Amino acid sequence: MNEYTSHKAWAIASHNAGKIKEIRELIEPYGLVANGADELNLPEPEETENTFIGNAELKAVAGAKGSGRVALADDSGLEVFALDGDPGIYSARWSGEPRDFYAAMDKVRTELEARGATDYSARFVCALALAHPDGPTRVYEGEVRGHLTFPPRGNKGFGYDPIFIPEGRDITFGEMDPAQKHAMSHRAHAFRLLVDDIFKS
Repeated sequence: MNEYTSHKAWAIASHNAGKIKEIRELIEPYGLVANGADELNLPEPEETENTFIGNAELKAVAGAKGSGRVALADDSGLEVFALDGDPGIYSARWSGEPRDFYAAMDKVRTELEARGATDYSARFVCALALAHPDGPTRVYEGEVRGHLTFPPRGNKGFGYDPIFIPEGRDITFGEMDPAQKHAMSHRAHAFRLLVDDIFKS
């Protein structure tokens, strides 16, 4: 047991229902209770950093200070190589307000076509930050590579999942059962690093 695992109730510093569900499913096998930012009445800080890691740290620290709990925050997004890494850290913002990821996916398609792109390779990136209310913050980063397909396929997952086919597979994240996605996703890769550091150290 360490300063993180001695806290059995964590905060998930996110207002994104899809992320909260995935993160909760990842951490609950370790005997932890996890509440999202909405449940804890935590405000959503402005993401002012220019990297996934920076924004994840910002959100985790705000969540830990606001809740008095260990807080886990995720900053993740889709990087399309033919679009110079866009939408990247702006992945959620491409979906507008209120969030409409079908509009965001159509924007990706439109941008690729406008550039005459033939390379649809992309990657999902996830930075997980774990902040202690009275201690340090640790960060873990994972990725999964693949390529995009249009039109979107599948209604599972969230965000850009219906257009992303991971390497070695022929179905999108939007068509995968959650257990399949958890075994290989960018978030799962980052979480495995967290587990090795926090729960197995």
